[in-house]
Amino acid sequence: MAHRAPSGRAPAAAPAPSRRLARRVLVLFTLSLSCSYLCYSLLCCCGGPAAPRARCAPARASAAAKKLLQKSRPCGRPPPAEPPGSAAPARRPREPPPGPARPGAKRLPQAIVVGVKKGGTRAVLEFIRVHPEVRALGTEPHFFDRNYDRGLEWYRSLMPRTLDSQITVEKTPSYFVTKEAPRRIFNMSRDTKLIVVVRNPVTRAISDYTQTLSKKPDIPTFEGLSFRNRSLGLVDTSWNAIRIGMYAVHLESWLQYFPLSQIHFVSGEKLITDPAGEMGKVQDFLGIKRVITDKHFYFNKTKGFPCLKKSESSGLPRCLGKSKGRTHVQIDPEVIEQLRDFYRPYNIKFYETVGQDFRWE
Repeated sequence: MAHRAPSGRAPAAAPAPSRRLARRVLVLFTLSLSCSYLCYSLLCCCGGPAAPRARCAPARASAAAKKLLQKSRPCGRPPPAEPPGSAAPARRPREPPPGPARPGAKRLPQAIVVGVKKGGTRAVLEFIRVHPEVRALGTEPHFFDRNYDRGLEWYRSLMPRTLDSQITVEKTPSYFVTKEAPRRIFNMSRDTKLIVVVRNPVTRAISDYTQTLSKKPDIPTFEGLSFRNRSLGLVDTSWNAIRIGMYAVHLESWLQYFPLSQIHFVSGEKLITDPAGEMGKVQDFLGIKRVITDKHFYFNKTKGFPCLKKSESSGLPRCLGKSKGRTHVQIDPEVIEQLRDFYRPYNIKFYETVGQDFRWE
């Protein structure tokens, strides 16, 4: 006979075994699903070099799995931003973009204005620099007469940068009277083009003396320097101002290394009266198009020689410096006539050699 409970109620029945089994299966399934989701996410984001770095599309998961994933972050992603008030990590300053590369290269000159002093070489250099296919060194390097021991690389380093289509030009008038210069230039390049600006040797000598007098006011007179014995008509050819004007003598050294076809002679007188015409011949000699024409020049009455008109890039005209266009000292006409007689045979020989009459007589 069965006993009743004190409360008068029947005791609760024990849970059925099948229900306990179902709960265990549900817990195991949830854990299995969470682990599968976590492994899938890690394989998707960090699976190897070829795996994409973006987070894979989320699958449905339990709340426990989502909390676990929120604590982790995909590989390659930056850490979450720090809360307000905390020190932000220092940013690496952005490096400025590299400047544009300087175009062209420094090359040894293909053309050299080798002479002569006080003949008009500075004017030729300034005029030819207007041409877009020419780049010229503004200063006189004196490489082939004073600085030859510095070497060609030092000489090259002085040159302006040029493109392949441009010509490099330098000017040092003393080369023409330097005995070693022809051989040295030939050894650099036998194809070098040479430009010689010549002028009436008497006028050139007076101009040379005027320049020296402005720097050394106590030098002897022009007449005293020009003659060893004026009464006998003996000219002092050791004086540099006289010696430079003996063009035929100096030209002989150059013709030992260069043919006449590689030497162009510019008339210093025509450079004043017809600058466009003379510069047209220079451009032809250099093998470049005639770009410098009459429209580039105007005559400066104060200086007594042509100047370059203002260009589009510059608002001012370009004239040679104050040292150019000095008023010459007054020389006794008899001294001038004696010097003309002295230079006449040299001039005639020079005309015959170059095939050009400069009409200095």
